[in-house]
Amino acid sequence: MANKIKVKTTIVEMDGDEMARVMWKMVKDKLLFPCLDINIDYYDLHVKHRDDTDDKVTIDAAKAIMKYGVGIKCATITPNEDRVKEYSLKKAWKSPNGTIRAMLDGTVFRKPILVNNIKPAVSAWKKPITIGRHAYGDVYSNTEFAVPAAGKLELVFTPQDGSKTISVPVFNFPGKGIAQVNHNLEQSILSFARACFTYALSEKIDLWFSTKDTISKIYDASFREIFEREFNKNWKDKFKTAGIEYFFTLIDDAVARIMKTEGGILWALKNYDGDVLSDMIASANGSLAMMTSVLVSPNGWFEFEAAHGTVQKHYYKHLKGEETSSNSMALIFAWTGGLRKRGEIDHTPAVIEFADKLEAAALATVEEGTMTGDLLVLAEKRPSNKKVNTEGFIDAIAVNLQKKLNG
Repeated sequence: MANKIKVKTTIVEMDGDEMARVMWKMVKDKLLFPCLDINIDYYDLHVKHRDDTDDKVTIDAAKAIMKYGVGIKCATITPNEDRVKEYSLKKAWKSPNGTIRAMLDGTVFRKPILVNNIKPAVSAWKKPITIGRHAYGDVYSNTEFAVPAAGKLELVFTPQDGSKTISVPVFNFPGKGIAQVNHNLEQSILSFARACFTYALSEKIDLWFSTKDTISKIYDASFREIFEREFNKNWKDKFKTAGIEYFFTLIDDAVARIMKTEGGILWALKNYDGDVLSDMIASANGSLAMMTSVLVSPNGWFEFEAAHGTVQKHYYKHLKGEETSSNSMALIFAWTGGLRKRGEIDHTPAVIEFADKLEAAALATVEEGTMTGDLLVLAEKRPSNKKVNTEGFIDAIAVNLQKKLNG
């Protein structure tokens, strides 16, 4: 383009790992940089660079999002022991997503990308099911302990005001074992509730919330009580006027009910539950690469990312020089989501329009029959259907994007 569209304010970019990183560069080079004049504050969250900086780069990236308001993140590795060996890491660093979410707080909203020629695996679903995932605490910020021998495990709380220390017995271990402690904050849960009520009201959709408070009578029950208190105090009348409802049920009941609903709801879930069930929603709508994800902080910060992982198997094929057919749709929508939000904050309609047209171009590419292998096996059988490789899919989207930009 002769005249590139100016993105007024800096966007924070967080690069990632493996095949997702390969696609990330293609998306920038083929879809974004030819069309946009954009200033990027870049952070390399490749697992080896995180290791080299003792994970300081992840913390710096989160601080940059606080500074500029909008960040866009590629998928990253959360190393287990196998990955520590593979990349010769100092240790198994914590999830970068968990670190960033803990610093920004807020709520992750995940919504499937729907295309007309791919029907959901669950026949009842007619409308998108959006997941509202609490983005603080639980296993992502836990403390784990390998119990070395027989002994008594206690949980000890020392009040800051100097009052009496509280000791809670956990378990008498007869031998070796493992232990895990999760935590959460009442203010974070309240922010989560408010974000979910705000989102449901803005979209005019019902809100479901589910935990297992019959088993977890303090931890999970606190979530339920905070949601219920906040709803009755500030949202009940607004929901009634909008013709929508707030509904709480046990998580096992919610999973059973979700299979029979037509969709068009926001399903609010704790951190781990939201992580797992958003993958189920994405897969049932076509592919894990067909799910958008945005972290919305109560401080007005936004972080957009793909909900899927680094596509490890495809990356190993790529390293061998073999052809891959990796779906970049969610990575593209991470960029369009961030650009749209940047445009809204900056009051630059041209940036918003570009994001809309890029999304439309990506959807049109699949609906015309050009798609990656994961979608081809799910799409309605048509003579026009064809499988393309990773780069070919992005190239096809680029052609459609130029058509839309040229009117």
